[in-house]
Order: sequence, then structure tokens, then C-alpha cells
Amino acid sequence: MIPAEFTNVVIHLTGVKGTGMAALAEILSDEGAVLSGSDVAERFFTDTLLEAIGLVPAVGFAADHVPDGADLLIYSSAYGPDNPERAEAQRRGIPQYSYTEILGALSRDRRSLAVSGVHGKTTTTAMIGTLVAATDVPATVVVGSAVPSFGGSATLRQGREVLVAETCEYRRHFLSFFPDVLLVTSVEADHLDYYRDAEDVHSAFVEFSRRLAKDGTLVYCADDQGASSVARDVERERPDIRLAPYGFSVSGAGHVSLPTVSDGAQRFSVALEQGEREWELRVPGRHAVLDAAGAIRSLEFLTGPPSTDTVHRWRAALAGFTGTRRRSEVIAEVGGVTIMDDYAHHPTAIRSTLAGYRAFWPGRRLVVDFMSHTYSRTVALLDEFAGAFGDADVLFLNDIYSSAREQNDTGFSGERLRDAIAAHHRDVRYVPDFAEATARICDELRPGDIFVTMGAGDNFRIAASVAAGLRAEKEDG
Repeated sequence: MIPAEFTNVVIHLTGVKGTGMAALAEILSDEGAVLSGSDVAERFFTDTLLEAIGLVPAVGFAADHVPDGADLLIYSSAYGPDNPERAEAQRRGIPQYSYTEILGALSRDRRSLAVSGVHGKTTTTAMIGTLVAATDVPATVVVGSAVPSFGGSATLRQGREVLVAETCEYRRHFLSFFPDVLLVTSVEADHLDYYRDAEDVHSAFVEFSRRLAKDGTLVYCADDQGASSVARDVERERPDIRLAPYGFSVSGAGHVSLPTVSDGAQRFSVALEQGEREWELRVPGRHAVLDAAGAIRSLEFLTGPPSTDTVHRWRAALAGFTGTRRRSEVIAEVGGVTIMDDYAHHPTAIRSTLAGYRAFWPGRRLVVDFMSHTYSRTVALLDEFAGAFGDADVLFLNDIYSSAREQNDTGFSGERLRDAIAAHHRDVRYVPDFAEATARICDELRPGDIFVTMGAGDNFRIAASVAAGLRAEKEDG
């Protein structure tokens, strides 16, 4: 049984370097738990988060990593029951729960907002946390990335009465959560190594929406066909649920005006229940404006209608929002080149992100290095990937990143992805080796360019290598 309180509860976390697990460790530490953990030797940004709470993970997985007197083992979904630490907990009768089950338990006893969607949930949750931090709402916010406005942490911890969490649709993990308010940003085919098709994804979001508390609120992006379809299905089944749409296509409350871009900012309005308000956002892309609108609308229903002072604080906070790690993250500015990294790995997200850059920085050349994530997604969405890079002036492709959750039995390759994209794009270059890619990208770049590494694999390392290469060239020159 999951404890109602965690003070002095001895907990071991298997796979503690995952972003969600590290965020949970931060929360449990704040609530008084005694923590240990383990993971692979490779260093991640979450190592810094864990060190800040005094947790240095053991390297690898072994039975003796589970401490004597452990009350609980929490595991990342990446590790099955054959993991040595999980097997040891089973042998010793130590209760085991997944990260999502613990997060769900936390949502039961406090007012909770779940942020969900195939795209945009990390940025939207970070925006909500940034607005919450500007007020005195006693909330904990859990994001699937490090957030500069949280001091580089993946969590905001300023109270236990309210919980806001990014929730994941993969393997229906979000069904452990019990929301009072549910935000759905987008619904379409993804994770096709698990889901059968788009309809199967749709059914998972409908099932999640059914978990809303009585008289709960479903906030959804009306511009997204999948999110709107989920809302229609839920409305038929749960007439007690309040529907709160937002988007450019909405009239009345929830309407978002098309943004204007100037001086490095997007300016737009959102119609709240009490009237229209003007906002400013220094993150590129119309998709980011919709993320901001979803964040604002969700807080309206989570904490009640905002006062004039609260709206003023929210506006200032949103204007200062700089994104999250791996979401339009600026890595460096070297020799007139802006070097960025972005997590976009689904064709829809790629297309909207690159279009956002094109609108935000008109006249600048856009050079992209992309690594597709999982063979199953690449093959299933090949036609969509082929047409997703129209706004890139030059596209470098790395090998497909094979997740630990799949084997490549498709016979597909990075060369075949290149060929599919090349039918739609004038300049595609397949360079699987990172060192060679770095050298060729450095040769290609010139002052005024924007260079972005994109994808959910590990090609983000190329951004740092390119920055170092350009600095070296500058010093030598």
C-alpha cells in the first residue's frame, strides 16, 4: 500500500536519472523520505538535480543497492520485474510501484491538474509552473524537463495543496492519475510500437478524460482535431464535465488572437471568462502561443477566476518565460550563428517548430540536424516525415535512434528516410557519424544562420560540438 505520508519512509528508486523519476525524488525528499537510487553510469542533466537533494545514484543495478530496511521501491517503467533490484524487492517482500503509480497516489489527496497531449505538454506544464511561481498558490508542479524559471529543477515546490503534473500517454501511463482539471493539447497517432493506430490513441485519451472528478473541467485545444474529438466523446458520456476550449478558431471565452511578431516577442490576446487579456511571449511559434493559452485557461479553472493583480503577475511571468531544456533551447551564439536544440520528434511537432522559427527569425537561414526516434515511429509516419522539413534550408540526417524498447526488425534505415525526404526537400545530407556531421555542419554555417539539432535521440550532443568547433575556428581565424 502506498503511504499517505512519506516522512522517514525509506525508498529506493530504480532508474532514478529519468526526468520523471528525478522530479519525483525531489518531491519525496521535500516530504521527508529517506532516499537512495541507482541508474546507468552515463551522466545526465538530472544528476545535478539529484545531487542538490543529496542523492548520488549507485552505478548499475544490483540486489545489494536496495538498502536494508527499505519500505518501498519505486521503478522507472524502463525496468521490468527481471531487473536485479526489483527481483530483490520481490524476494524481500518490499512493495514496488511505478513512478506513475506514485504520482497518481499524490494526485488523489490534493486538487490536481493533469497536462496531457501528444505534443506540447512539457512546455505547457512549464508555463503553468512559471505562472504559479508568480503567485502564492500552494502548489507542486512536475515537468518532464529542467525549467530555468524553477532554478533549473524539474519541479516547482511551493506547497502541497495543489498538484500540477505532465502526464504521459505512452502505455497509458496517465491512467494512474486522478485529475480535477485535465488539459489536452493534441491527440494523434504516435507511440505506434504500443498503440495499434490513431483510434487506439484516441481511446486512451477518452479513457483518461473519464477519470476526471465529478464536475471536473476538460480544457482542450479546439484547433486540434484529435483533442476536439476526445472532447465530443467525453461530453456524451460525462455531462457533468465542463468543457473549456481554447484556440484561434474559438469564439468567446478561450479565443486566441493570431500573434504578431516584433522585437523578439510574440504578442497575442486570450479571452478569459472575465474578458480578453493581452500577453507577450519570447518563445517562437504559433504552437507556443497555443501552449500559453492552454496554460492560462487551465489555471483559470484550477485556482478560480484570477484577480486583476494575478493576471498582471501572470503576464509579467509569461513575458519572462524562456522555455525548458531541449525545447527551443539556445545552446550558444558563436560568430553570428545561433545554435539551438529542440526535442521535436513527431512530424507535426517538427513542422510547427520549424515554421515558428521561420516566422520568428525571417530572413535567416535555417540549418537543421535531425535524428529520428525509433524505427516503429519512422516507418509508421514516413509520409508525414517526408514533408515535415519544408522550412529548413539545409537538412542533415543522422542514423535512426533505436530505443531500448524496440528491436529494428523492419529492415528500414537512415538512408531510406533520407530518400523519402529528398523527394520533397532540395538539400538533404545523410551523415550518421557525429564527428563527421559536426565537421560538415561547421563548414556549412555562416554568420546569420540558425542551427538546430532536433529529435528525441542523442544528437543534441552535436549542438555542443558545433559550438566548440565554431569557437575554435573563430580563435584560429
